[in-house]
Amino acid sequence: MKIDVGTADLIDVTVRQVVRVSVAGSAIRLRLSNEGGVDTLAVGGVHIGLAGPDGSILPKTDRVVTFSGLRGTNIPAGAPLLSDPVEFPVEALHKIAISIYAPGRLPVRNARTLWEYVAGTSGDSSGMPALPQVRLASAPVILTQVEVAPVMPTGVIVALGDSITEGYGSTNNAFRGWTGRLAERLAALPGKQRWAVVNAGISGNRMLGYGSGPSALARFDRDVLSVAGVKAVIVFEGINDIGRSFSSRGTGDPVTADALIAAYKQVIERAHEHGIRVIGATLTPYKEANYASEKGEAVRQVLNNWIRNSGAFDSVIDFAAAIADKVDQLKIDPSYNDGDKLHPNDAGYQAMADAVNLRALTGR
Repeated sequence: MKIDVGTADLIDVTVRQVVRVSVAGSAIRLRLSNEGGVDTLAVGGVHIGLAGPDGSILPKTDRVVTFSGLRGTNIPAGAPLLSDPVEFPVEALHKIAISIYAPGRLPVRNARTLWEYVAGTSGDSSGMPALPQVRLASAPVILTQVEVAPVMPTGVIVALGDSITEGYGSTNNAFRGWTGRLAERLAALPGKQRWAVVNAGISGNRMLGYGSGPSALARFDRDVLSVAGVKAVIVFEGINDIGRSFSSRGTGDPVTADALIAAYKQVIERAHEHGIRVIGATLTPYKEANYASEKGEAVRQVLNNWIRNSGAFDSVIDFAAAIADKVDQLKIDPSYNDGDKLHPNDAGYQAMADAVNLRALTGR
């Protein structure tokens, strides 16, 4: 399959995004987004189906998605849009393909998914089992959430983070990032209580400043508090604040550990006001990454020490220890790295997921 790493606008095209649900359900509802757009976004048609190989749809699973009973809709600039519920039974860890036809332009925006399937021909192919002349491309985010009507009592865990939470460096569309592996561990738990994992990672995101979308503080209400059924949030942000501010391309005053700690405290307070548990995660090693520096490393050490020992969080996950090199703790273990000294590979993400204490995470 062709892989397109270009950044050109997409016009009159169908894109297909594959997601994986965490829990079994009887129906689903989609949340589409034009929150990063400055113009109205036209949606000509949306279909869902169980995902097959290479972005195909499994036979007899295709469903039409409507919006107030209509197949097409317009999403105002800066706004999200919820679909009508669709009867669509799913099991835990089922993969779903969501096909969206945009008759106009899908502009290149900062906040993007890693890879989506894109039709190579113009027009509406959202209902086709396989997209014509399909290719993998880095395409704008339109679908931002899949809501499942669960068949069992379910709590939701939101993972708030950057590219390491989004899963950069793992196998494309295989759900082998740490959030995907965590969802698998939670799905295997006995009992009737189920736990869904919402991946709210955005590559390049920062805790404080704007970076590939609004900062974690700015998007917290949208990406955490507004999620139905949320019981806990894992906060794993800050390495981009540190790396970018101390690099040669950094702008403004370098970030301080105190500033990042204050931001974490804000997240804790805002979450606790809504009865949401907050799990802190230590920032993983980044020595020899392209924006690594001794001054930035000093900030990471202070921040991680606070995350581990302050008692400010309801629980803590030590991601840093999970994937650090055994000889040099400032580096990611080479067997866990995708080659850039920053992002884990499939094995590294598995080690991160394995480091999560499920009882401490769920509070049960």
